[in-house]
Amino acid sequence: MSPWRSRLLGLAFFLSGFAALVYQVVWQRALFALFGVNVEAVTVVVTAFMAGLGLGSLLGGRLSERLPGLGSFAVIELLLAAIGATSLPFLAWVGDVSAGMGSLSIALMTIALIFVPTALMGATLPILVAHAAPRSGNTGHTVGTLYSVNTLGSAVAAAGTVLLLASLGQQRTTWVAAGVNVTVSALGYGLSRRSAT
Repeated sequence: MSPWRSRLLGLAFFLSGFAALVYQVVWQRALFALFGVNVEAVTVVVTAFMAGLGLGSLLGGRLSERLPGLGSFAVIELLLAAIGATSLPFLAWVGDVSAGMGSLSIALMTIALIFVPTALMGATLPILVAHAAPRSGNTGHTVGTLYSVNTLGSAVAAAGTVLLLASLGQQRTTWVAAGVNVTVSALGYGLSRRSAT
């Protein structure tokens, strides 16, 4: 893989990490507003995020074997954009539907809500590694580099989300993240077309 393609792939995964962390912060706030903030609620939300990311990584490994290349990465980012852009109205609707339910039902509903998007997020790393590692000839370096840039994107978002929420509010902040996902999808698609030629 040429250096400029590697840099573009790194930029795409940096932006992907940024958008993922923005969603995590906004969704946590939205869920806490709906279901309350206590030890149990925090535990359920964090567990749902970690389980989704972990299982998504396993599914991403399988997907990378069946659908190799960056096309699947581009599709996942586009799906995340659609989910993210519509997530807050959907969460509000679920909050209305679940009013009066017991703690266990609310916990299971929270996990179900968060699982799909976080699984999609978790699937991206193995897909990118499966694409980039054979081209770099060094799997360890590829994994380390991609994980680092994704984590850096999340770290930047940790600070940036506070500013976004203060100036734009929750809904517009999710729209910004969705726009980032669309940009990442376009980068992934462009790189996949280049790889095919």
